[in-house]
Amino acid sequence: MIPHSIPSQNLPASSEVIAAHVSGEIRLDASRPADEWRNATAIAFCSDWQGKNADPRRETRVQALWSPQTLYLRFECRYRELYVFADSDPDGRRDHLWDRDVAETFLQPDPSRERYYREFEVSPNGMWVDLDIFPGGRADLRSGMQRSVVLDEKSHIWTAELAIPMKSLTLQFDPAAVWRANFYRVEGKKEPRAYLAWQPTGTPQPNFHVPSAFGKLRFC
Repeated sequence: MIPHSIPSQNLPASSEVIAAHVSGEIRLDASRPADEWRNATAIAFCSDWQGKNADPRRETRVQALWSPQTLYLRFECRYRELYVFADSDPDGRRDHLWDRDVAETFLQPDPSRERYYREFEVSPNGMWVDLDIFPGGRADLRSGMQRSVVLDEKSHIWTAELAIPMKSLTLQFDPAAVWRANFYRVEGKKEPRAYLAWQPTGTPQPNFHVPSAFGKLRFC
């Protein structure tokens, strides 16, 4: 088991994820998580984008921490098989990363701007992409996100920790604000692939870009 893992039966069923406050910046180490992660409540999901076909062998657990400078996310991803790109930019960035296995985060700091949000993806072999999503298109976000990824092939779990600079998410971070957010997984070599969602989007075909379906992200 990955250290600090939380049994699924103890996880709350909720449309909210709570980010716990940390007094200072924490180190990223997916294989040896910082002690601060013990104070972060986890959410878990293993059903598809319609909220159906639960698959515990593809369960994803997500935790969040925050400081005024950084939003931290930790994913623990059970998997059946791995399908990843072999090539990337020198810094690990890979466009169209969603065409392979990924964990994804969509963040919307200002819910009043429904069609504007940020997308962050990380793969089991440490590749990443970050995007600014807006009506009619997307652009590279260049957020300065950092990551740490570890693969436990024996347990069929891959784990990723992300550190996302707050300045790439909002001009003025307010911990009293309630953001919108959703978390996803994609796995599989060919269609039908597994498209898993924390908050189901309910679309006829797999579609994660449904901000009206996002859950809430609170800071405490």
